[in-house]
Amino acid sequence: MKVLLLKDPKDKESGADPYIQELGLYRFEATLIPVLSFEFISLESLFEKLSHPECYGGLIFTSPRALEAITICLKEKSKNEAWSKSLKQKWNTKPVYVVGKATASLVEEIGLTPQGEKSGNAEKLAEYICSREKPNSSALLFPCGALKREVLPTVLREKGIRLESLTVYQTTQHTHLQESLSSYFSQQGIPASIVFFSPSGVKFCFQHIQKLSGDFINHIKFAAIGPTTAEAMEAAGIPVSCTAESPTPQDLATGIQKALHLHNC
Repeated sequence: MKVLLLKDPKDKESGADPYIQELGLYRFEATLIPVLSFEFISLESLFEKLSHPECYGGLIFTSPRALEAITICLKEKSKNEAWSKSLKQKWNTKPVYVVGKATASLVEEIGLTPQGEKSGNAEKLAEYICSREKPNSSALLFPCGALKREVLPTVLREKGIRLESLTVYQTTQHTHLQESLSSYFSQQGIPASIVFFSPSGVKFCFQHIQKLSGDFINHIKFAAIGPTTAEAMEAAGIPVSCTAESPTPQDLATGIQKALHLHNC
């Protein structure tokens, strides 16, 4: 059975994408189609803030792209030296809150220790942060995307926990998305399941998928990587057959198998 994953390939150059690997264990033939392109902005402002850990109570990351912005900064020799020499150690005395294993892994790559990765979504991470932070303490620095949801900032604000957001990337549709979708459907036919990995993916892909699937769209089991994406799918009128219990390859593969074989999750 074919599964179409609407996501970028694994960032690292070596090894297969973990979602393709895991679905392969269930004998699914999975294909990735990149949906999004990212433009990084305000990188000088980002590193300026990272250069003053004494001004903040900690960091929040809800997206791997925010870590990618930091990685781009650290490619510059002087910034990398400053980070390695003292900044990394100073930030490591403060909490670094994250959503999901992918983001946690990238936090570890820059030498920091993540916490809260099992939260799974922004709502649960906000609860986790509120259970650990005191009102009116130093602000938490939150590098984020232009399309960030307001759930986390709203919850923290209501609890009196200060947050300083900085937009470090913008999301646009991948240049070859429409072409890639058309090619997939013409060569491989209608997949048994299609997985959305973000609300932006829903926004950019669904109309194309409707046109390409025609009357066969009712045969497709649509899956979501998490509750936020599932909400966006429902808002777009997409029947959600499965939502992964947590945003991991294992939980997604288990959910898709149940959706396809038991017709529910």
